[in-house]
Amino acid sequence: MSCLWNINDFCLATKGRIFGDSSNDVNGISVDSRSIIAGDAFFAIPGKRFDGHDYISTAIMKKASLIVACEKRLSALGHVKVPVIIVDDVFAALNRLAVAARIRSKAKIIAITGSVGKTTTKEMFRHALSSIGKTHVPINSYNNFLGVPLTLARMPVDTDFGVFEIGMNHPGEIRSLVKLVRPHIAVITNVGNAHLGNFSGIDEIAAAKAEIFEGLEKQGSVVLNHDNDYFLFLKQVALSSGIRKIYSFGQNPNSDFRLIKFERKIDHSKIITMVQDLLVDVEIGAPGFHMVENALATLGTISLLKVDMKKPIESLSTFKPARGRGFRYKLALETGYFTLIDESYNASPVSMDSAISLLAETPLEKEGRHIAVLGDMCELGPMEKKVHSDLSKSLIASGISYIWLSGINMMALKEALSGENTHVQYFAHIDELIDFIVSSLRTGDVMMIKSSKDTGFSRIVEVLLKKFKPFLQDT
Repeated sequence: MSCLWNINDFCLATKGRIFGDSSNDVNGISVDSRSIIAGDAFFAIPGKRFDGHDYISTAIMKKASLIVACEKRLSALGHVKVPVIIVDDVFAALNRLAVAARIRSKAKIIAITGSVGKTTTKEMFRHALSSIGKTHVPINSYNNFLGVPLTLARMPVDTDFGVFEIGMNHPGEIRSLVKLVRPHIAVITNVGNAHLGNFSGIDEIAAAKAEIFEGLEKQGSVVLNHDNDYFLFLKQVALSSGIRKIYSFGQNPNSDFRLIKFERKIDHSKIITMVQDLLVDVEIGAPGFHMVENALATLGTISLLKVDMKKPIESLSTFKPARGRGFRYKLALETGYFTLIDESYNASPVSMDSAISLLAETPLEKEGRHIAVLGDMCELGPMEKKVHSDLSKSLIASGISYIWLSGINMMALKEALSGENTHVQYFAHIDELIDFIVSSLRTGDVMMIKSSKDTGFSRIVEVLLKKFKPFLQDT
């Protein structure tokens, strides 16, 4: 297996000076001593709470191939058994390595941003593109000031397709990241009211998402959601930026990648769409209209790469959402099973509405109930109480009547639902909610758990997976 970086190219890219044996090549890049694999280069990045220099001994014990450290800390390192690359600034060195990785790459690069759907769309790209070439995609949601350069630095030189997720929680963040990535195609899944706490409103969020155009390669393409309220705004910004290859996906009849027909199934979706001027039938291995939108963006974008679409289209039939992002479990009860939809990774007003719709669309068996288990959404600023209260509209329209809540801001939703024909339960503490769920489940129930990551709702899922075994259907 060839190395990720040879030591000479690594030193040149980081602008570092090597101390010790210069024969060690680099097989991986790490900024976390807990996850180091033998052969990784460990970047000792100082942070707000921890300083990577304090974990150099752990990195060496885990057989890191070399250490990247700050010159100011050189005297404190003492004698180390692996090569040390000394740089002026460790984080800046990582960014320089990211730039070098992009320069040396001949891959087709895709960058994705949006208020919701970034990570699932990124995973859909991984699934589809891997069927036709070597594909490099970030692990987890590595979409910020650290994750994006880290993902770039980890990109092998023989990569065919690189897909990068670019997130933000303040203006200007996407601008700096996309200039590192320099995509050939930029995709904006949608614009909505996520991260409102750091913005004056959705208009400002849309402007921040449009920063992705500023790093696009010459003759690059943009793919936009034609059904989104900000489509025309984003298209105009792209045109003003000198971009001429602007494509769209959606139900709108003027969409380049248009949804012709959508057929809902219990655990998957079937669509007919237009790809490369051809009508194609596509099966998506996950249910819900939001998954259909992700698939339209994915297939439309891949078609711009001028590749044979047969394998990418076929691959979507086996696509499944990640845990915490819509993954489904059938868990056994004494007389049957219940279905758990795990949406616990994160939540915004837009994704909450989508998840509520998906729950309501899921068919029930026997005497089952649709149950929405909801926790607080974060980073919404002064609008937080109103935004939580407004979820009542989606819940009432959906017909979901069993609603179990926890979180300070969910009190506003509880009050908004008072007097409605719903079975609302509110719990001040998550442990009380867990106990109630375990004691209340019935055969045939379909329960969806959704909240922002920081609320700890993933613990509810963990408890249920330990408490209830997977349901094994008789054959």
